[in-house]
Amino acid sequence: MKPWLNQHAQALSLVTRRMKSHALATFLMFMLMGVTLCLPGTLYVIIDNLNRLAGSMQSDPQISLFLNMDADEQTIREIAEKLETHPKILNHRFTSKDEAWEQLQQNAETAAVAGNLEKNPLPDAYFVTPAPRTPAEMENLQAELQQWAGVELAQLDTDWIKRLNAILQLGKKGILVLVALLGFALIVIIGNTIRLQILTQREEIEVSKLIGATDSFIRRPFLYAGTIYGLGGGLVAWLLLVAIISLFNASITDLAELYASGFRLDLPTPGTSLAIIGSAVFLSWLGSYIAVNRSLAQLD
Repeated sequence: MKPWLNQHAQALSLVTRRMKSHALATFLMFMLMGVTLCLPGTLYVIIDNLNRLAGSMQSDPQISLFLNMDADEQTIREIAEKLETHPKILNHRFTSKDEAWEQLQQNAETAAVAGNLEKNPLPDAYFVTPAPRTPAEMENLQAELQQWAGVELAQLDTDWIKRLNAILQLGKKGILVLVALLGFALIVIIGNTIRLQILTQREEIEVSKLIGATDSFIRRPFLYAGTIYGLGGGLVAWLLLVAIISLFNASITDLAELYASGFRLDLPTPGTSLAIIGSAVFLSWLGSYIAVNRSLAQLD
């Protein structure tokens, strides 16, 4: 066990010395990987936060029941009883036509319009909070309420919810495609970098093989180099992501205050952070492994 650990320690020490001697090239490789990984990471965090915002906006959907203009007290009471006992309705609120007309007149933006009307054009209305949360279930409930006697219109605005969900799903798929393309690019970049390192050490590798060095012994330093490149690139990507989100939040906070909202972009969760760094390490290791195996096969 101890000789095996010594071999790994020696390989790691050799790699770190070489990277220190080429500090600028190492730093540029870290930055290249960091910027490449930061792009899909930023898009993912933004899409995830928009999804959270959409979920909060959908937390209290309502169905507006506008009654017939000639609906009498008996009809209003019957609808109220049905709403009370309906299993798919959490609660409801009644607004009479007189209350709605008074609010319209008191509203500064609509007072001028109300002043030009000779009579109250508004119907009695119930504002219903449904128990279902999916658009399909709410549409089914809306269709049911529309059939009730005395209901002129059951209105549910879910079109914007569907559009927003569709855009968010499209965004997630776009991120997956981008991650796949950039991941392949990173594998090629790291593989080419390791291949060039192998070419510069070709004579040393050939001598090592002549004196009995195994492929795993020769491969080990290059795999460590790829892993360190990935770790450094992943950390740079995470730092860039945190900096970008903090920069965005400076403007988003001011915008949210105009709408009396406290919305902010959340920083990457521990799971997201580990995914970014872990994917960078894995892709770099994979690129190194492929490059070393191909080079060793050519040497043989």
